[in-house]
Amino acid sequence: MPMGVGSQRVAVENPQLSPTFEVRSLAPDIPLFANLGAVQLNYRYGLEECLRVVDLLAADALILHLNPLQECVQTQGDTNFRGLLATIATLCQKLPVPVIVKEVGNGISASLAAQLIAAGVAAIDVAGAGGTSWAKVESERATDPIQQRLGITFADWGLPTAECITTIRAISSEIPLIASGGLRNGLDAAKTIALGADLAGLAWPFLRAAHDSEAALDTLVQVLIAELKTVLFCTGSACLDDLRRPGILQSVP
Repeated sequence: MPMGVGSQRVAVENPQLSPTFEVRSLAPDIPLFANLGAVQLNYRYGLEECLRVVDLLAADALILHLNPLQECVQTQGDTNFRGLLATIATLCQKLPVPVIVKEVGNGISASLAAQLIAAGVAAIDVAGAGGTSWAKVESERATDPIQQRLGITFADWGLPTAECITTIRAISSEIPLIASGGLRNGLDAAKTIALGADLAGLAWPFLRAAHDSEAALDTLVQVLIAELKTVLFCTGSACLDDLRRPGILQSVP
């Protein structure tokens, strides 16, 4: 069960918070993904900052998240995305770990995925619409009435997760895909794998369980595994890869 952390920009700009990201000792064997906002590469961030967050986490890869809508709604958001694709391509060449690009809940289109693949990204997390709306979150945080209204207007903006997976798979059978955005249980995860994803990502169910107790987190993990096993059993699948065989989607309600 891999894990990606939230944006580490806060640790770059406030080094005293760095220890809050030092989780490798608690998870010595799992893939861990560092995380920075891609747009920060246009705001004085570069290879040095990327290496810093990777080293801080002892990460296996760096996630660069794309969040143009969130930045538009966010008060004093960073909206200079100009030329970012070329910058990402350069970073992919120089960084010693793979670069993963993800959205934050509005989805990645097939046309953008094609450009990201050409730029050299190692994997894509589609993070489609259907889960947490960061436009709505920023609307709640905003004090400016225009920003508040923007967040409400665009609360449901984005491409659904399933659509992102199928359209990207239509242009590339090779790029590793992570499906996230609105997934709530093991059945949701199984459906995304059947559609062509390689991994499925969940956040809100874990946050809710963590709010309750460590025991609730453990129970959630066991439930997710049981749900996946149940899908495999009921579809006659020996492993998760078997969910991608032709016709399987007709067996998954």
